[in-house]
Amino acid sequence: MLQVARLAPNLLREATERVDDFLRNQINPDGGFRDRSGHSDLYYTVFGLEGLIALRRQPPFSRIRSFLESFGDGEGLDLVHLACLARCWAALPPGSLPSQTGRQLAERLHAFRTLDGGYAPTPGSPTGTVYHAFLVLGAYQDLGVPLPDPTGLGRSVQSLQLDSGGFSGRQGLAAASTPNTAAALTLLRQLGTPALPGGSDWLLGQACAEGGFRAGEGTPIPDLLSTATALHALAGTQVSFEHLKEPTLDFLDTLWTSRGAFYGNWTDDAADCEYTWYALLSLGHLSL
Repeated sequence: MLQVARLAPNLLREATERVDDFLRNQINPDGGFRDRSGHSDLYYTVFGLEGLIALRRQPPFSRIRSFLESFGDGEGLDLVHLACLARCWAALPPGSLPSQTGRQLAERLHAFRTLDGGYAPTPGSPTGTVYHAFLVLGAYQDLGVPLPDPTGLGRSVQSLQLDSGGFSGRQGLAAASTPNTAAALTLLRQLGTPALPGGSDWLLGQACAEGGFRAGEGTPIPDLLSTATALHALAGTQVSFEHLKEPTLDFLDTLWTSRGAFYGNWTDDAADCEYTWYALLSLGHLSL
């Protein structure tokens, strides 16, 4: 994803400076990036840090490292923030993460393994979710640690594909969503585990005439998270979305703010690092 997002300045051109300014202004004195309430948060730090790297700008690594060190080996963190801690360390210069801390992070990730071979927010859960599987795979890659039982993880995610071709987020949900389908297709591709036919077609079916992708069938408007993840998954499965480029660029333009950031959708009234990162990922794919 980061490799593609690095292409965003090709379309941003002079606006790149404004995005850089916005992201830097989201850094708190402790080195963490702000969430929507203004507090430093590992989740938002992932997007802010990688956003600066995507713009080919130098983040304040020493300040960010101090923030990461405050979490130690991740004790007490939930699965999402454990994965974010691993991702942030991986974005710092090579050798930044102490090897012992990396091993302990991997052990903590393993505690969230589910009985079906996937991962879920509650340790010992019977079945996993697409979102947490995607996060954990990325975290193991970031830590440079082999993923335990990739076959089991693949089966867990495969079980969430619906007859429509899309993927639900977890067992018991009857509706597919764009972010979950995109994450599942991307994850299965990386694992070398085939998905049943129809996933890419289902994603294409979520494209809106006015540009962008909606979160799922029946969702009235497109959003930036669904758009970025759908484009990334379609590109990974080598499905053309050339006919969608112009309307999607128009959609992104409607979310641009004078602050150098992007809103998440047409009803949003607050810009943050997360959606600005998704805009960079979208622009990267649209520049190809």
